[in-house]
Amino acid sequence: MTIKKSLFIAAFMLLATTMANAAKKTIYKPWSNGKLKVSANQRYLIHENGTPFFWLGNTAWLLPERLNRDEAEYFLAKERELGYNVEQIQVLNAIPTFNVYGQQANNKEFDFSKVSKPGVYGYWEHLDYIIDRAADNGIYIAMDCIWGSMIGQMDVKKAVAYGKFLGERYKDKPNIIWMIGGDILGDKSPEVWDALARAIKKYDNRHIMTFHPRGRTTSARWFNDREWMDFNMFQSGHRRYGQRNGDGDYTIKDNTEEDNWRYVDMSFEKKPLKPVIDGEPSYEDIPQGLHDFSAPRWQDYDVRRYAYWAVFAGCFGHTYGHNSVMQFMRPGVLASFGAEKPWWEAMNDPGYKQMRYLKWLMLAFPFTEAESDQSVIAGQNGERYDRVIALRGSDFMLVYNYSGKPMSIDLTKISGNKKHAWWMNPQNGKLSFVGEMDNKVTDFTYDGAYLRSSDRVLIVTDADKNYLSTSQTELEEKW
Repeated sequence: MTIKKSLFIAAFMLLATTMANAAKKTIYKPWSNGKLKVSANQRYLIHENGTPFFWLGNTAWLLPERLNRDEAEYFLAKERELGYNVEQIQVLNAIPTFNVYGQQANNKEFDFSKVSKPGVYGYWEHLDYIIDRAADNGIYIAMDCIWGSMIGQMDVKKAVAYGKFLGERYKDKPNIIWMIGGDILGDKSPEVWDALARAIKKYDNRHIMTFHPRGRTTSARWFNDREWMDFNMFQSGHRRYGQRNGDGDYTIKDNTEEDNWRYVDMSFEKKPLKPVIDGEPSYEDIPQGLHDFSAPRWQDYDVRRYAYWAVFAGCFGHTYGHNSVMQFMRPGVLASFGAEKPWWEAMNDPGYKQMRYLKWLMLAFPFTEAESDQSVIAGQNGERYDRVIALRGSDFMLVYNYSGKPMSIDLTKISGNKKHAWWMNPQNGKLSFVGEMDNKVTDFTYDGAYLRSSDRVLIVTDADKNYLSTSQTELEEKW
């Protein structure tokens, strides 16, 4: 028995213990608050009873194809422990698509009348199993119906047949989110994407829907006016500043490739206003630019920056990604983009485990009432890594400082004659109370080396509010 196999068996033994302990407590099921819908201010997602929903997603693209039942169960339980509540998957990544059991999902005719056979645990039965195990863990499955590179093999007629099949099969599952597209520009066969979306919606009006676009673009550019589009999604992508590689229809200025907050602004410029999210930023441990495997790799501080920039710019949540996990890399599997770690080891990488602190922070405040407001930053804001991004409610503000540069903040932008302020470390969720402040423009600095993974969040509240205690030293875990 190999060392890797022994470690994996040990992990499953740990899972059994974890699941036994979990059975003793109730797992939070977000849909117990009703289905997801767009908030009244058209910026966030909430449940029918008004409970806010903060999307903390992961790009688990090849989950249906590469994991067996035990592995999927382990993965989803671990995801719940780490705070993730949405898994973005590819339902069909090829024509035809096969899973780990050798079962075929589809044929080129898109005839779904014979996909299930008596006594056979087929492709769709395995996908059903994954969706149900995700539900057991309180996790939504964001189903990218067919990857964009396959659009040439699906015409309008096939799209309608496929949409009918999906809508009828999954309309009663509580944890479905629909994703049209898949890493593709929206002007490529838009009539086919429209047909697929409308066919799904005809049979399933319960679940929300979006479009996953090509890197460095937003779905708002093409589909913002569609009746089937509940919220927009952008893919900020994997390029560093100044790295173009000639492979995209860019909608941004040169040398702004890492400024994912710009896509939020672009999306919000469209009418009608719709919520937006970064559905695919730079992955942890993937080469900068994707294709040169000798290039530096994105680190935990990079994925933190993408997450906090996006959310404080106005996104209703964020999707994380890891090079090894998105393709479920393991020994013996041909890797893409230079992935080296087995996926179960990658789940211990620092950025992977740090995303939950963002969710806990947002859920500590009435964030669905907030808007991004850079006017709280007094004076000239910085560029690139010096960019400071602020989210402001009526009585609180959250300011993300990536580089560690000194900043001046206008505390008069929120209510209260006196303010309380804390520093939050996004690496571990630790809080440090700064003190009580006068209601004026105030300078803030903290003990951290410039651009050396010392990013911080400044939290300021009306001193009369009790969102946080002045004696509190860490964020509280949230569902």
